[in-house]
Parts: sequence; C-alpha cells; structure tokens
Amino acid sequence: MRLSIIELEDVSFHSDEKSILENISFNVEKGDFISIIGSSGSGKSTLLKLIGHLISPTDGHIRINEKDIYEYDPVELRKDISYCFQIPSLFGDKVRENIEFPYYIRNLKLDNKRVDELFSMFQMDMDILNQDIKSISGGERQRIALIRSLLFKPEVLLLDEITSALDEKNTRIVEDIIATLNGEGITILWVTHNLEQSRKYANKLLTVEKGKIKSMEVLR
Repeated sequence: MRLSIIELEDVSFHSDEKSILENISFNVEKGDFISIIGSSGSGKSTLLKLIGHLISPTDGHIRINEKDIYEYDPVELRKDISYCFQIPSLFGDKVRENIEFPYYIRNLKLDNKRVDELFSMFQMDMDILNQDIKSISGGERQRIALIRSLLFKPEVLLLDEITSALDEKNTRIVEDIIATLNGEGITILWVTHNLEQSRKYANKLLTVEKGKIKSMEVLR
C-alpha cells in the first residue's frame, strides 16, 4: 500500500462570490501520475494552485505528507511541490538568470553538470542561456521554465497545459521526460486538454466538471 502524499478534504474555493471549486476530496499517493481533464473554466488550474499553496481554500483542508498545508512555509513547500504554468513566467533580462535562480535561493553554486544534463534531455542548445528572454519563442520559454523547475527534483510536479505551445517533436520529448521522472518516484499531476496525452502515461484520470469531481478513473 502506497502512502498518501496529498490529501484534499471537502476543499472549496470561491472568488468574487463565484464558486470555482466545491467540496473537492481525493488523495494523491506517492508516485501517482494523475492526468486532470475537464472543460475550460471547470477549475483545473485553480486545483493545482491550491495544492501548490499559491492560493488558499475558502473551505476544507489540504494536507501534505499528513501535515496541514498551513504548517508549511510556502517558500520551502514550493521547493518540494513545483508548479509549471501554462504561460511560463521568466524574469530578468537573460535566460541564464532563470537557470541560476534556483541555486541562488538555496545559497548554492551553479551545478553546470546538472544544467548541461537537462539541456541535453530537452535537446536545447546551451547558447540560449545568453539570449534575451524577450527574443525566445513561446515553446522555448516553456522548456526553460520546465528546466528551471527540474534543476532540483521536486517531490511533486504540478503541470498546467505545459505542451500547449510546443510542436509535436518537443511535445514527445517533454512527455518522455515527465514519464521518466515519474518512474524515478516524482509524483505528477498534469492538467491537459489532450485526451490521448491524458491516458498515455497516467495511472489515474481525474475529470473535473463545473468545479466538482465528476470521476476518478484508475487506468493502470
């Protein structure tokens, strides 16, 4: 029996008197690969933001490793639960600053071997490190944001439509990398509109409809 790493109990989220999520309850076991599907506006991204401690629930409880999420320092928690947005946010002027940042906040020296390893996995040229972030494509921005999240392997990886800006080749590369990380023990929650993608590697399929859980299907 696997341990529950994330537990949501009767979680609701309201914004401007509008109900976004209502009475959400489910467990995420260590090593799960859960695809999350549903129509636009159903609350999928909000669900990931709640788990990533980027927003707080209006009602209900979220526990991480059997401890209430409010007991964690949000900055420290986000080192273990990494959120990758559909529209990636890069900062500074150069791509390099985004790669150096995870080491800076940990007071560590840049691990060039790890950086080279990830750029090789994503089949990206290291020369992009010296480029201005305004000059790179949406697909490149997405992959840089992913690399930034993976320089230190998180316990949980939250992915929000991360291949929407990628071509078919780079989508396959990213899918294979995420599947490999899951095989290494990283827990994955992946929001996607691609039904084929949602069943490709996941062991569970969570369907959200109008802010509520419609179903949790065990795939394998």
